[in-house]
Amino acid sequence: MDTLIPYDSLAPDTLETILDDIVSRDGTDYGDYELSSAQKREQALLSLKKGEAVLLFDTESETIKMVPKDALSHYDLM
Repeated sequence: MDTLIPYDSLAPDTLETILDDIVSRDGTDYGDYELSSAQKREQALLSLKKGEAVLLFDTESETIKMVPKDALSHYDLM
């Protein structure tokens, strides 16, 4: 089961920590050029603010992931 986490309900430092964790995971691809962690975090935050992506808490793995909003139908939400 996954739980939707409104990004704007999180304290700014908590959100920053979560985004740092997400953008530093193996397999995260940002295209043909290398970006700094801060740039990746800003891109992720912009996607959340634009409503293009959402944060989900996976209750089985106890991790938070960021997924495209149009992919929510693929998840078992609480």
